[in-house]
Amino acid sequence: MLNDEIRYKLLKLLESNPNLSQRELAKELGISLGKVNYCLKAVLERGWIKAENFKSSTNKLAYAYVLTPRGLEEKAAVTVRFLKRKLDEHQMIEDEIKRLRSEVEETRSQVTFSSPQRDG
Repeated sequence: MLNDEIRYKLLKLLESNPNLSQRELAKELGISLGKVNYCLKAVLERGWIKAENFKSSTNKLAYAYVLTPRGLEEKAAVTVRFLKRKLDEHQMIEDEIKRLRSEVEETRSQVTFSSPQRDG
């Protein structure tokens, strides 16, 4: 099963560079070659990309993974979902930072009031 983050990154990479090899995709995505193969098969089956054979000087047979119109629609939809999730995560982090700052201020005020006074 592809999560939105991998789906987003995969479609974005393929849109900008359809000639990436599976090894290069694995490195860019930070996932195993086997998982890249699985992900490519999944998006191929859904009709979001098509694989086109081409010959290159270093690799006798390689593929270009081209986004289809359905793939472009999915990339747009997954981008919106991914952005919403990241914005929600950002808000949660901001809320946690506010709570931690309050806790630090509260702790500082308690330490200030409970510190023993020295006679000079």
